[in-house]
Amino acid sequence: MKTIEAFNKNINKGNMLFFMLGFLLTLSLFGQHPVRDILTLEKNWKFFKGDVTNAQKIAFDDSKWETVTVPHDWAIKGPFDKEIDKQNVAIVQNGEKVATEKTGRTGALPYIGVGWYRNTFSLPNFSEEKKVILLFEGAMSEPEIFINGKKIGSWNYGYSYFYFDITEHISANQPNTLAVKLTNVGLSSRWYPGAGLYRNVRVIVKNKASINHWGTFITTPLISKHLAKVNVKTKVSGKQLKLVTTIKDANGKTVATNSTETIFDNEFEQNIAVNNPNLWSPETPYLYTATFQLYAENILKDETETRFGIRDIKYEAEKGFSLNGTNTKFKGVCLHHDLGPIGTAINKSALRRQLRILKDMGANAIRSSHNMPSLEQLELCDEMGFMFLAESFDEWAKPKVENGYHRFFETDAEKDIVNLVHATRNHPSIVMWSSGNEVPDQWGSQGAKRAKWLQDIFHREDPTRPVTVGMDQVKATMASGFGAVLDIPGLNYRVHLYEEAYEAFPQGLILGSETASTVSSRGIYKFPVEEFKMKQYDDFQSSSYDLEACSWSNIPDEDFVLQDDKPWVIGEFVWTGFDYLGEPTPYDTKWPSRSSYFGINDLAGLPKDRYYLYRSRWNTKDETLHILPHWNWEGREDEITPVFVYTSYTSAELFVNGKSMGIQKKNKSTPKHRYRLMWMDVTYQPGTIKVVAFDDKGNPAAEKEIHTAGKPYKLVLESDRKTIKADGKDLAFVTVSVVDKNGIPCPTATNQLKFKVKGDGIFKAACNGDATSLEPFHVPTMKLFSGKLVVLIQSDSKAGHIDLSVSGKGLKTGKVTIHTKY
Repeated sequence: MKTIEAFNKNINKGNMLFFMLGFLLTLSLFGQHPVRDILTLEKNWKFFKGDVTNAQKIAFDDSKWETVTVPHDWAIKGPFDKEIDKQNVAIVQNGEKVATEKTGRTGALPYIGVGWYRNTFSLPNFSEEKKVILLFEGAMSEPEIFINGKKIGSWNYGYSYFYFDITEHISANQPNTLAVKLTNVGLSSRWYPGAGLYRNVRVIVKNKASINHWGTFITTPLISKHLAKVNVKTKVSGKQLKLVTTIKDANGKTVATNSTETIFDNEFEQNIAVNNPNLWSPETPYLYTATFQLYAENILKDETETRFGIRDIKYEAEKGFSLNGTNTKFKGVCLHHDLGPIGTAINKSALRRQLRILKDMGANAIRSSHNMPSLEQLELCDEMGFMFLAESFDEWAKPKVENGYHRFFETDAEKDIVNLVHATRNHPSIVMWSSGNEVPDQWGSQGAKRAKWLQDIFHREDPTRPVTVGMDQVKATMASGFGAVLDIPGLNYRVHLYEEAYEAFPQGLILGSETASTVSSRGIYKFPVEEFKMKQYDDFQSSSYDLEACSWSNIPDEDFVLQDDKPWVIGEFVWTGFDYLGEPTPYDTKWPSRSSYFGINDLAGLPKDRYYLYRSRWNTKDETLHILPHWNWEGREDEITPVFVYTSYTSAELFVNGKSMGIQKKNKSTPKHRYRLMWMDVTYQPGTIKVVAFDDKGNPAAEKEIHTAGKPYKLVLESDRKTIKADGKDLAFVTVSVVDKNGIPCPTATNQLKFKVKGDGIFKAACNGDATSLEPFHVPTMKLFSGKLVVLIQSDSKAGHIDLSVSGKGLKTGKVTIHTKY
């Protein structure tokens, strides 16, 4: 594929960096056709933590090994241990110059070591005409793969998708033994990486005359209101072939068909007209399906399906980013790959819940940080309407951690990027690639050369999307030429350097590739209320007044100003949408602290106050009116207790026990005053605080109250869904909270609770969002944190119902029923 000319030279201000694209995928690994069989290896895996001699051999006795289901994270059940991956380091990215002992940096969970997995599979329809592909969508880490006792290959990067042609190693008439050895070394990550076969493993059986794996590439180079040109490139194996491509709309109606026998270098190219196209966007995530049928002498040899979207993207100097002709800002969040209490083992219902929460907040974009995303996450972003910044690496040739990706960069970077692009390029959600994050290679000309080398690989494999890098050493990238090489300069924090970077770099636009890093603990408030960097408290929590940040970062409001006032700032990706395991800044030298404080939502997925600050600005369709702090402050009577309101309205009046505290109106005197309403001189008295918000004409438009609660009385359960699938994988997330006799939430309750599950499902995990909690997630008891926690219930394979009861000493038991269906 040729790289478009715009990618081969830097643009000057006033010129347009233009990428037109309409597309893409969700590569269908889940359907089956008469000529192609796909076996997903989920059940009956045998697992052993530790190195074992001869575990790859067919005759090896694994009967005493643990039986697990894949995807699987061997470390998530703990226990949490201070000694795991304890590091004595200075974190250069954070500006540290002196080494200190770091605990909990990788989650304090036992991911280090060797793990073995074994399974068997049979292929009754296998013959000499068949080809067998073994696909891994992620294996943490350094997997070595054995089929029937013979090593067939290995891969180093734990986040990469990879596959092998195992045809010559298959036994046709007896079970085939698959063995996988994984090796996780210490000092290899800056966050919890997980461990094991944490994404899907599949066996694909097809004819030798077939469509290559990840062999389709769909773009839409021309789009108008009445017509879209869909360009399809399809790589195949075989001779004297014909390809028939059929495009169907979201209702399954055929809208276009094309047949061709013209092939060059084993690749078909088709240009297909779609009339009156429905365009993909976050507001209207419309998906088409392309079905590819490959014939040899009029005999069907292969058939696959690909979902794609028709959409067009442009990046223009001075103007910014546009989608389908509409100027659009990225209202994005960064996400690590763990799913909190269930670890890194991929689960689509958990991912879907995250995206539902972010959609309500008004987010329209996700950045996979700092690694390749799961295919399931991309499928959901296609369906639910999120633009996606797909990232590849956290390290290049220069190390951040002793055993990081730099060990493999020179030999593996190109093939890892190729697999990333080929596996995911048909997803309409992906609008940009990232080749790295805060790499130490930002200094010097060699780093600039590496940036260009990586970018050229992305361009070669996908000429339709730009490439960025998250840069934290902005001054260095100005001096070295590193920033000028990139299609899109990405700035991590450094709000004070945006103007200078804009003037220095030739592209005429800036992306906030990583922003804010504000820290807070859900429901925890500290006094006095003041802005502070790297603030620490005796309880190892951070204040939810949202005024505390890290030494390198800032409060959200400073980024809002840049996004709103500078058309050349094309958007932001906030660090982070959800808390994640590991990296407990600013308490990474304290114990116990084992997860982050950065999240807009906590580790359980419960919104922090900051969620409503972002929602008030990002969700332009729905009303936001949120008051903080809670109003239970026994012992603080008559002391200053500021009240903040996050709202989509511009002004509001506050009442404390019926007495007006005055009207506050948003203004531009400071970034905080521009986006928050703040009453700084309120003194605490128990009772009721009420806020009345006004519309633009000064009329009362909405109101909200918070009351002082009495003693905890009963438990209240609320499930995110009333019905889940009876597939043995689907999850219901049940929020458990405590109220007093009048139904008022008790925001400081810390009762120890117990969970019981009956019926057609199991207790999966629990999480309270407390970064200092050492209670294991998988044991059916946990303390409340700030009056709440979340219980995860998993279906089994039988339709029926699941009953959850939650009890605590002195509390009225709470119950909920969840239905399961096929």
